[in-house]
Amino acid sequence: MTTVSTPGAGEPPVEQAVGAGQPGPAATARPGNTGGPGIRRVAIASCIGTTIEFYDFFIYGTAAALVFPTVFFPALGATAGTVASFATFAVAFVARPVGAMLFGHFGDRIGRKKTLVSTLLLMGIATLLIGLLPGAETIGVAAPIILVLLRFVQGFAVGGEWAGATLLTAEYAPPGKRGLYAMFPQLGPAIAFALSSGTFLFTGLALGDTNEAFLNYGWRIPFLFSIVLVAIGLYMRLAIEETPVFRAETEARAAEPEQKRTLPFLDALRHQTKEILLSAGALAIMFAFFYMGTAYLTSYATSTLGFDRPFVLTVGIASSVVFGAAIVLSALYSDRFGRRRVIMVSCGFSVVWALALFPLLDTGSPVAFVVGMMVTLAIFGIAYGPCGALLPEMFHTRYRYTGAGLGYNLAGVLGGAIPPMIAAPLAAAYGGIAIGVMLMVIGLVSFVCTAALVETRDRAL
Repeated sequence: MTTVSTPGAGEPPVEQAVGAGQPGPAATARPGNTGGPGIRRVAIASCIGTTIEFYDFFIYGTAAALVFPTVFFPALGATAGTVASFATFAVAFVARPVGAMLFGHFGDRIGRKKTLVSTLLLMGIATLLIGLLPGAETIGVAAPIILVLLRFVQGFAVGGEWAGATLLTAEYAPPGKRGLYAMFPQLGPAIAFALSSGTFLFTGLALGDTNEAFLNYGWRIPFLFSIVLVAIGLYMRLAIEETPVFRAETEARAAEPEQKRTLPFLDALRHQTKEILLSAGALAIMFAFFYMGTAYLTSYATSTLGFDRPFVLTVGIASSVVFGAAIVLSALYSDRFGRRRVIMVSCGFSVVWALALFPLLDTGSPVAFVVGMMVTLAIFGIAYGPCGALLPEMFHTRYRYTGAGLGYNLAGVLGGAIPPMIAAPLAAAYGGIAIGVMLMVIGLVSFVCTAALVETRDRAL
């Protein structure tokens, strides 16, 4: 009996022994002999899909920084309104693990492609409805309540999106190039951040940067525009085929007795709880830096530093280019030096940069803000590039969608939900340096968790 691959000591094998209905080496994706679409087509489709999903997700973050405190929480005042606005932003991160469990179940049972079509539709509908939602002055307290519910739906959809998109490319990728091809869905957030900042910038300029017009209806345009992107994404996703790895696993599972078929969620927790928790801890600083950079710093720059909205949005677009470049380079280096080592470099940088960021920003210099935004997103990108290959490599095919999604989205709760929500009161009470200390602590936790991971670069899927 042959073993496909074996992790470090004390860990369950990533692929069980060949035989008894388990897929063997033939299950490893080799585009040349799968009979499906080429790997480039799959990579492009995954990139477009994640771009659309995260565009919808990020325009909410931009609106939460610039608009929602006034439109949905006018009675709370500036500071409390910002806290409430970012609390609704954080709701999505609580929803993401729930989405990861549900969509992970279907992704592991009925397939990656069908599940990804569902997440895209759900996200598109929720985003469209946010764009149509009346403000608090029109429907009162019902407005923020509905906003929270729709934000939960957004997080629920994204919770099932990332793992499926990365699995599409990782399971198709040829050996030795998994980091390269799993990078394509990782580029989606960088492109989406540029699109979301660009649409808000264009809307503001088209309205002559009239604040009243922007608050009344201008902010809604990026949300309504998302339905066009969703249509493009659906077309791309319907055109690709299921991964050969999943097809092989489906055939193997069909040959098993009914009583041996268990829930992917229970299997993931039973066999690889440690990997789920370690990956969540390892990627927590990644989320903290990203959502601080894309959402909170947008608010901090306009409300605290006094920069105008067009300048902040333009910096966001420029920073997304640096962010994307960091993703590409780190993904390529992860194929050469390993996923774990590259992510540890990001964690190390984050600990140092966390303490330097807000003293730099508080100088009030526009150049300092540009540097702060770009370096923050570059450090995030260094970790984000390799994780598209790392998480799929960590989990067995039978529950890979569920396991990878849980690890990724639990990291989102730790790093993406809590820091943006408590950053405003921390800054108000103790100054920006308190936020830096918080980020430094998260960075240290991520460094320790990453060090405890086993290198996965040479594992077969």
